[in-house]
Amino acid sequence: MQTPTPLEELLDLAADVLRHDRRTLPAGATGSPFLALGGGLGEAMRLQARADELLGLSLDAAQLLGAAPLADVLARAVPSAPAPAPGPGSVPTSELPLLPGQWAPLTAQPYVGPGAVHRVLSAELRGPLDLGALRTALGAVGARHEGLRTAFPSSARGPVRRVLDGYALPLITLPEPPAGAPEEVVDAVHARLAAEVERLIGHPDRPPLVFALTRLAADRHLLSFLCHDAVADAWSAALVWRELLGDYARAAARRQPAVRAPVPLDPSDPPAVRADLLAERVERLREFPAVVDLAGPGRRPAVFDFRGERLTLAVDPELRDAVGATAARAGVPHSLVLLAAWALAVGRRSGHEWLLVGAELPRHGAGDGAAARLRTVAPGSATVPVCCELEGGVDYFLRGIACAFGEALACSALDTESLARELGVRGDRSRPPLAQVTFADHDGLLPERTTAGPLSARFHHGHLGGATADAALTVLRWGGGGDALLALDFASSVLDRERAVELARELRAALVALTEAAETDPVEDLLAATAPSAGAALPRVPASVAVSA
Repeated sequence: MQTPTPLEELLDLAADVLRHDRRTLPAGATGSPFLALGGGLGEAMRLQARADELLGLSLDAAQLLGAAPLADVLARAVPSAPAPAPGPGSVPTSELPLLPGQWAPLTAQPYVGPGAVHRVLSAELRGPLDLGALRTALGAVGARHEGLRTAFPSSARGPVRRVLDGYALPLITLPEPPAGAPEEVVDAVHARLAAEVERLIGHPDRPPLVFALTRLAADRHLLSFLCHDAVADAWSAALVWRELLGDYARAAARRQPAVRAPVPLDPSDPPAVRADLLAERVERLREFPAVVDLAGPGRRPAVFDFRGERLTLAVDPELRDAVGATAARAGVPHSLVLLAAWALAVGRRSGHEWLLVGAELPRHGAGDGAAARLRTVAPGSATVPVCCELEGGVDYFLRGIACAFGEALACSALDTESLARELGVRGDRSRPPLAQVTFADHDGLLPERTTAGPLSARFHHGHLGGATADAALTVLRWGGGGDALLALDFASSVLDRERAVELARELRAALVALTEAAETDPVEDLLAATAPSAGAALPRVPASVAVSA
C-alpha cells in the first residue's frame, strides 16, 4: 500500500471536518473553495488545529476562507514551526508584558463596568457528581494553562501579567436558588454571579476567574465558569470546558488526566499585516460610513454606558433548512447567510446600502504557531469590520459577503480601534468606534451533546448585563434537532426592549426574504421586504440559553 502524500492526508482531514465522503472530496476540492464545500470560520480553525496536531503542517485560515480552490490552499501547507519549549517555573513576583487583547478589557473596566468585560458559561450536570474528580480535573487544566494562573496587578506602566505557580483554580459553592423552571433557575444563578462578579474575581493579586458550583437537585448541579475577558474569549472558554470535562471523565474512572505539555503564552504581537495590505484595507474602509445609527430620534446617549440586555431568538427548523439550502446554492456557509440577513436588517433600519458590521474573528488565524495558539487559554479574538454591500443579485450579494469576511480575517491583527486610528476617525464617547453593530458565530465551539464519565452536560450561555455595541447578533446553536438559537444583545441606552424586538423581527423578515428570493433577484428589492409582517416575531426564550438538550 502506498504511503499517502501530505495533500492526501490533508484532504482526508478536510473531509472529516466538512463531513464529506473522503472518496469524493478530492474531486470537489480541485475546483471549489472551502466556503463552497460547506466550510466556515469554525471549520477552518478546526482543520488548521488538526493539521498542526496530527500532521505537523501549518495552514492559513484566511486562505482557507478565500476564493482559491481548497486543493490549492492545502497544497500550500508548510511544516509547522516547533512550539516553544516550556521555560522554568514562573516566579510569583515576576511581571510580564500583557498579551495582545488583554490591555483593552483591563484598562476599560473602570469606565465600562464589569458586565462588559466578563463572561460566564455554565454546564448543567446531571448524574452523580464526584467532587474529588472535579477538583482533580480543575488541577490538571490549571497546571496545563498558565493563562488560568495569571493575575493582573497594577504597575507604574499599567496592568501587567503575573503567572502564579501552584495556583489551585478556585471552586466555590453557591446557595441553592429558589425553585422554578429550569431556565429560570439558571438565569437566577447567572444574575447572582453578575451582581457579585467584582467580589468574586476582582482581587488584583489573584487570577480573575472562578468556578461556581450550585446544587439544583440531588443529581443535578450547575457548574459556572466566570472569568474576565483578559483571561479567555469565546474560543478559549470552550477549550477550558472541553478539557475540563475530558479530565473529569478520566478522574472519575480513576485514570490519570491527559498528559499535554503546557504551551507558554507568547507576548509578541500577532503576525504583522503587510504595509501594502494595510494601506489597501484602510482605503477600502474609507468607502464606508464610520457610523451606523440604530437609535431613534433623540435616543443617542451623550456617553455610551456599556449597559445592555439580551434577547434570545429561536429559528424554527423550516427556516433553518431554508437558510441551509440558500447557503448551498450560493456556495457559502450558513453563518454568512445569517450575517447577510443581519446586514440587511441593520441597513434597512439605518438607511445604508453600504455598511460595516464588526465580526468576531481570531487574531491568530495565520502565521507560524497559529494552530498552537488555538490550544491555549488566552484572549485571541478581535472585532474586525466586514464591508457589507447590499447590492446585486442575491447569490452575488452572498458571495460578496463571503469575500468581505475572508478579507477581514486576513487583516484580523487590526481590530476596530486600530483601524479607526488609521482612518483618522475621531473619538466619540456616544458610540463604539467604527463598528456599532457586530456579529459572532459561536456555534460549534462546544458539542450539542456531551458526557463526562457518568455525567451528562448541557451548556448555558449567560449574560452579565453589558453591551459593547449598539446591537450584537451571536449564533449560539444552529445544527441538531429542534430550533436554532441566536442571541441579540443590545445597548439599553440606545435601544429599548420594544425596539430591540422590532429589530429581531426585521432580522427574521430578512432571513425569509433571502431564502424565498431567486438567485438573481436584486438585493435592493429585499431591503423593502425586510419589514416584519404580523406574527413574524422570532420566539423568545430565557436569557440563559441551553446549547444542548
